[in-house]
Amino acid sequence: MNISESIRVALRGLSANKLRSGLTMLGIIIGVAAVIALLSIGEGAQAEITSQVQGIGSNLILIFPGALTSRASMMTRPTTPLTLEDAQALADPLNCPSVGAVSPEYTGQATVVYGGETLLNQIVGATADYPIVRNATVAEGRFLELGDDLVKARVAVLGSQTATDLFGEQSPVDQSIKINRIPFRVIGVMESKGGGGGMGGGGSEDTYIYVPISTAQTRLFNARTSSGMRVSTIYVMAVDEDSIDQAMSEITAVLRQRHKIQYQEDDFTVLSQKDLLSVLDEITNILTIFLGAIAAISLLVGGIGIMNIMLVSVTERTREIGIRKAVGAKRRDILSQFLIEAVVLSLIGGALGIALGMSFALAVNLSGAFTTVVSMESVLLAVSFSLAVGLFFGIYPATRAASLNPIDALRYE
Repeated sequence: MNISESIRVALRGLSANKLRSGLTMLGIIIGVAAVIALLSIGEGAQAEITSQVQGIGSNLILIFPGALTSRASMMTRPTTPLTLEDAQALADPLNCPSVGAVSPEYTGQATVVYGGETLLNQIVGATADYPIVRNATVAEGRFLELGDDLVKARVAVLGSQTATDLFGEQSPVDQSIKINRIPFRVIGVMESKGGGGGMGGGGSEDTYIYVPISTAQTRLFNARTSSGMRVSTIYVMAVDEDSIDQAMSEITAVLRQRHKIQYQEDDFTVLSQKDLLSVLDEITNILTIFLGAIAAISLLVGGIGIMNIMLVSVTERTREIGIRKAVGAKRRDILSQFLIEAVVLSLIGGALGIALGMSFALAVNLSGAFTTVVSMESVLLAVSFSLAVGLFFGIYPATRAASLNPIDALRYE
């Protein structure tokens, strides 16, 4: 019997027992759909993170307090804090000629009130260089200026989403809000950056509120330390792309000197935009593999269902196998017939699973809850895995059918 005839026989057998075939394929359908849906979420997250990192600034270098203990978790070991004086030293062209601009930040959570609206927001203490370094644009009003920082002014610039949440369609410029019960005058609104995660770890940048860094350090939070005014992060823009490595070397040398480090390891972490993308890609790849592994379990369960139903089919068709062997069918003919039936069952389930998984990914995209990306690689992986499941779990029933003695099979009732 040739392959096309075997496929026709397999399809006739499936159509003769529609309910049983459907229930058998259900595990494969769910498994393949889960693989595609979860991988699409993982790849969507990776694309979103890449877009966020590329959008935070050009020739960007990030400096965190503490040595990086794990690339996979982006965890740093608590140690000597970074200070505003560190940032000022890095901004000095005599110390770091390859550095174009420096933007230190101090971040914290605070309660924000306007009228009857109360929000818990990420407050970012920033300097006038923030828009240059972080590739940010003011949509309305103005950003913070040097004078605001010098006098610890109680002025604020709202992220686009925060402006909408507090003021709706009304312009917030020149309105008064309270941050931790301290009145602030709104002087501007930032353009929307979109996305779900800001680089400060406090959600979307559209929900941030920017105040002068001196105001954040003294009026809203207590940032005083024995070594100076603490900052959360220092963002540095190299003069050009070719100067990034040199700028990182200069930054490391200046900070080691300021922190009086001689032979010990750095008590800070310096990452370029490329380094950060590499770290975040590593994290999202681990997440994607983990999600795919969870989904693959459903495929294995579906494969067990296929093996079970094929064993039942062998038992039901014992006399048929005996007759075919009696009229000249060889062992390989019986083996290939049952293997093809298992694979057809798996592939039909895989095709339905692909449709279901892609529909789920599209629905998630339309809902706006997550960004999903269905890649050809994930589809091919799901199809290949379902085919492998059909082959693997079809081998034992097919071997059992091919090994039947024709005389015993003909006597089977």
